[in-house]
Order: sequence, then structure tokens, then C-alpha cells
Amino acid sequence: MMAGIKSLAKDTAIYGLSSIIGRFLNWCLVPLYTRMFPSAEYGLVTFIYSIVALALIILTYGMETGFFRFANHERYKDPMEVYSTSLISLAVSSTAFMALVLAVLGPVSEAMHCAGNETYVVMMALTVAIDAFCCLPFSYLRFRKRPMRFALLRLVNIGLNIGLNLFFILICPWLWTQAPGWIAWFYDPDFGIGYIFLANLVSSAVTMLLLLPELRGFSWKFNPRLWREMIAYSAPLLVLGIAGIMNSTLYSILFPELYPDKAEAMSQLGIYGANIKIAIVMVMFIQAFRFAYEPFIFAKAKDRGDDRMQSYRDAMKYFVIFAMVIFLGVMFYLDILRLFIAESYFSGLKVVPIVMIAEFFFGIFFNLSLWYKLTDKTVWGMWFSLLGLAVTVALNVLLVPRFGYMGCAWASFACYGTMMLVSYLAGLVKFPIGYQVSRIVFYFVSAIALWFFAELIAFGHRPWLNMIIRTPLLLGYILMAMRIEHIRLSDLLPRRR
Repeated sequence: MMAGIKSLAKDTAIYGLSSIIGRFLNWCLVPLYTRMFPSAEYGLVTFIYSIVALALIILTYGMETGFFRFANHERYKDPMEVYSTSLISLAVSSTAFMALVLAVLGPVSEAMHCAGNETYVVMMALTVAIDAFCCLPFSYLRFRKRPMRFALLRLVNIGLNIGLNLFFILICPWLWTQAPGWIAWFYDPDFGIGYIFLANLVSSAVTMLLLLPELRGFSWKFNPRLWREMIAYSAPLLVLGIAGIMNSTLYSILFPELYPDKAEAMSQLGIYGANIKIAIVMVMFIQAFRFAYEPFIFAKAKDRGDDRMQSYRDAMKYFVIFAMVIFLGVMFYLDILRLFIAESYFSGLKVVPIVMIAEFFFGIFFNLSLWYKLTDKTVWGMWFSLLGLAVTVALNVLLVPRFGYMGCAWASFACYGTMMLVSYLAGLVKFPIGYQVSRIVFYFVSAIALWFFAELIAFGHRPWLNMIIRTPLLLGYILMAMRIEHIRLSDLLPRRR
């Protein structure tokens, strides 16, 4: 049983390495963006990437989870047939999507506030089409338990994206003033934020080329019956995914329409978008956990007895502990982390703890999702996400006109909190696992209390003095959890054979 948890922890760490390093490097672009572009332009970037995130969910339509389910299904003995069918499906749908965008480019560009900059839309549409197709080769690497190659390719993608951003946004403007003839054949100083999208497109295209080994060595064949079953299984997950991504990005789509001062809407959206990047550490951990958790739960589903349930219980408990350590780490060192954004964006720092706890609630919800995925009742996940979406829309409409982007933060908090609670209550009836709720609540409440205590004794604008006081508090929380769970430091280190 513990071997399974250690394997989950190891895979989470490896996936997390690529996610954390990559997200951190992307995070380092935030000060570049906030210093090189006005908040209104950064607001447009935030808006476009919200649309992109939604489009990516639609174009993958739950095939990742469907692939894991049917590759482990007792009725289908050949996982490569499942893989091939999924790949062909995504290839066709991604190509159709690109053709549709080009056919209605004008209206789409206007709806995305890009009238006159249709190139932005074309680049991001092509990026989405490539990324949607590539999600299956990446899932195949997870299925084959090859986290190192997965992490390497992710890091190459992110490193190339970072390098191109620095080249186009920092180096090219300097060269333009010093030796414009060197770059005049490809560089346009008026293209601005378009270079952010171009860097993304090039890095996605290179990643697809690097994934070619995962697209060879098997027979490409399409099984219509299998595909129909996968679509039936994944359709609720598509709705779940759409609702889920809208819960996290709908604020940026609705904000320009709901904020009373239309001239300031994009600027305020840019401030909010920059500050929630500080909470990205929690998102990174949850993403790393998700990459490892789905293969883990479907593999464990083959086991029998209480060991399987105990593995699920332990996974939830350790998730909460590590998530709370991350929360405390960010909040204790916020005085330092805020330096990653321009000072003109500091007014939005108050959203960070709210957004981090909201993301924590979503992580709990993802843990709870195993019961309807294992019982093939994914329609429940759809209903939970639609409920969360209703909460998101209602609270954004009610709160944004009065409280601006703070309304977005509290809407996210309420949305994920509702989804988490309802999913837990339904799971008690449909697939009881027996989570150690009292201990989980203890770890959560202890972390929040420790954060409040640290805020009460804070020394104004003396970040280094605050760090000296808060670091022992963070270490104390970690040691407390290790003592309660009987975890020794040697358990966290690899053993020699």
C-alpha cells in the first residue's frame, strides 16, 4: 500500500519538477510583461489566454481521461488500439477547428477584441489545435510511466517559449535601436504583444516534432465502436472540463462587460491577472498531482480489499498537507514574491490568499472525483461542474460591478468550495471511501490560523524581519505534520539498493 503512495509521490515530484520549473520560468515573464506593456495590453493577453484555455478543453473533449480508462479496460486488451483511435479522433477535430476559425476569422477576431489584429487569433488558434493533438502523446507517456521524458519535453517547450519571449520583447527592441538592419527582415516593433503569441506557437510546433517517436511504431487504425464508447464516457467530462475551465477563466471573459468603467476594464483585468500569477504555485502543485493521480487511481482500481481504499485515503491526506505547506510558503514570503510584478500592480495583492484557497478547494474536488470516474458515472462530475459554473456566473454578475476584481476572487472561492462540498456529500452515498475528515480539517484550520497569527505580528514593510519570524513557523507546521503521520526524514529520501 505504501509502495503505491510512494510511487504516486515520486511521479508527482517528477511531473511537478517540469511543472514547477516551467511555471516558475513562465512566472518570471510576468515582471517582463508588466514592465514592457501597459496594464490594458496585459489585460488583453489575459483575456485571449482565457479563451485559449476554454478552446483547448473543448478540443480535447475528455479524451485524456477516456484514454486512461479504456487503455486499462478489461474489454480492450490492446492499449495501442485505444491510443490510435484517440489520436485519429483528435487529429480530425483539431484540423476541422482550424478550418472553421479561418472561415469566420473576422467575427471571431472582433469578439476577442482583436479587430485589426487578426494575426493574434490565427496564431493562437493554430497553437490550440497543435496542443490539443499533442495532449494524447503526453498522456501516452504518463500511461507508459515515463515521467522523465514527459518532464523533459515539457521543459523544452517552456524553455523555448521563454527564450523566444526574451528575444522578441527584450533583445529585438534593443537591436532595433542599435542595428535595425539586422532584424528588419522579420521584426516589426509595432507587433507588441503579438510576439507573446508567436513564441507560444513556435514552441508548440517544436514540441509536436519532438513527440514524433510517440506517433510511430504501432498500427494506425480507427475502431468506431471503441470511439463511440469513449465519446459516451468522455462527453460528461467535456462538460465538466468546460465548466471547470470557465470557473477559472470566466472572470476575464465577463469582466470587460461587467465592470462599470469600460475604459478601465482591461487595465483592472491586467492587475488581477498579474496578481493571480503569484498564486500559481498552488496551481503547479495541483497540476503535477493530477498528472500522477489519474494513472494511479485507474491502476489501483484493479486491486481488491481495503488496501485500495487506504491508498485513496492516504493520497487525499498527504495532498492536503503539502498543499497547506505551499499556501503558508507563499503567504509567509509574499513580501518577496510580490517583487515579481511591477509596483503599479500591487493593489491587487489582496486577491492572492483567496485565489490560493480556491485552488486548494479545486484540488480536493479533483481528489474526490475518483469515485465517479471509477464507477463510470462521469455525468456526476458534469453536474458538479455545472453547479460551480452557475455559482461563478451569478457571483461575478452580482459582485464585479460593486467590488471589481475582488468579486472575481470571491466567486472563484465560492465556486470551488461548493463543488468540493457537494462532491464529497454525493461520494458518501455513492462510493464511500472513509477519508480522515477530522485530520484533514485540522491541517487546513491549523495552516489558516498560523497565517493569521503571522499577519498579526507582522513588522510592516520589513520583509526580511518577517521572514526570520515566519520561517520557523513554516518549519514547525511541517514537523508537526511529520510527527502526527509518523513520517521520518529518511522516508522521504531514496533508499540505496
